[in-house]
Amino acid sequence: MKAPDQHQAFSEDGDVLDGLRRLGLLEDSERPELTPLTGGVSSEIWKVSSARGEFCVKRALARLRVAAVWEAPLERSHFEAEWMRVAGSIRPDNVPELLAEDVASHLVVMRFLPPADYPLWKAQLRDGHADPAFAAKVGEALVAIHAATADDPAIAARFATDAAFHAIRLEPYLEATASRHENVADRLFELSRTTAGTKRCLVHGDVSPKNILAGAGGPVFLDAECAWFGDPAFDLAFVLNHLLLKCMWTPAAGEKFLDCFAALIAAYVAGVTWEPAQALEERAAALLPGLMLARIDGKSPVEYITAEADKDRVRGFAIPLLQRPATTLADIAAAWRLEISR
Repeated sequence: MKAPDQHQAFSEDGDVLDGLRRLGLLEDSERPELTPLTGGVSSEIWKVSSARGEFCVKRALARLRVAAVWEAPLERSHFEAEWMRVAGSIRPDNVPELLAEDVASHLVVMRFLPPADYPLWKAQLRDGHADPAFAAKVGEALVAIHAATADDPAIAARFATDAAFHAIRLEPYLEATASRHENVADRLFELSRTTAGTKRCLVHGDVSPKNILAGAGGPVFLDAECAWFGDPAFDLAFVLNHLLLKCMWTPAAGEKFLDCFAALIAAYVAGVTWEPAQALEERAAALLPGLMLARIDGKSPVEYITAEADKDRVRGFAIPLLQRPATTLADIAAAWRLEISR
């Protein structure tokens, strides 16, 4: 939603305009046409129409737009740009083209992808359009990035963002949720420690339908602010969590969402080369109920599950799985299918 006089607010921000001029994207006296875009809770994003063409500029927020106090280092914008460089070299069709970065003003500039050609996957799922073939492409692209960066010491050094990942992901999701559920608090902190201590691949950290565009050539991953060299099971569990929860958002498409769940897993597991796929799946299956509970009672609850009865259904499903973890993702899907059919 557009904020009041967004053009003025942007134009008067000297850091942003100076950054764009330093990058050679604006003439000294140019006043570009600006259109605010939905940036979620963590960033400000604009489409900029300038003399040099159209592009997107993104600036990270120090304090995220959520009810709870949630602060994150602004330096994460640099690691988002770095993720785009690395992942773009591996899967160029699945990463937006990085045009420029201004480290001083925490700006990331990328090519504008028109919504008519690149609809948001979240919007498609909301409307009940769930295509298992597309979900499989998400899994295929994600595992390709993980495989190409696995156990690479140079990538590990380049993305040593442990503190930021804890601040942006592990604390607000798993650890904040633990404060509201004493009966599984130890388990949630254990999952946080295990995830933090598993260093295998370049992780995106926010693989969500709201950050995936459905292009003609497959998915395009956005918003890699949480980029980290760590546990790829986090990315897998994170995106699968959304497919489960959306069964409560668009119940008529629940079976199709579960088909997408299975297709994404099959494509992902087929590309795991750096460790036994079963070991990775077990970590993802352990994480998944923690993330489900986090999207109800953590610092970033999903906006589309609002009825207390529905929240209680998720809690009632996730907590027993935290107490008695499943070893396969298919087992979780089968149990969820029974839950949503009641």
